[in-house]
Amino acid sequence: MTDQTDHGPAPYVVNIEEETLGNDTYRTTLWTGKNLQLTLMAIAPGDDVGLEVHEDHDQFLRIESGRGRAQMGPAKDNFTLDQEVGDDWAVLVPAGSWHNVTNIGDEPLKLYSLYAPPEHVHGTVHVTKADADADPNEH
Repeated sequence: MTDQTDHGPAPYVVNIEEETLGNDTYRTTLWTGKNLQLTLMAIAPGDDVGLEVHEDHDQFLRIESGRGRAQMGPAKDNFTLDQEVGDDWAVLVPAGSWHNVTNIGDEPLKLYSLYAPPEHVHGTVHVTKADADADPNEH
């Protein structure tokens, strides 16, 4: 695994599978540009990404390892999609869709996420979900 500082907005090339599998933080922004952001996540068993909605942008998540449950819908209490996901699955979240991904396995759920435009402050690192929940820059 390489240096996990935020390399954006400079040009950057990365072995995304290696970085994702080697990541042990809940969330680390690896690259932040003007219109796109790459984050790595390691979700502990029983934990989740966190129920959220992005009104003005889409999101792409790719599961590199682990077992998860992806849920999406038009309201936080109305999921029209409820799907188990695992290694090599992608989750595409349209703007305005409430969504969450929960780790339903026994090992960390390793994934990366692309936001367009960026969602987190350049250089964000949350070692744990509690760190993310306590960050005043997060929703």
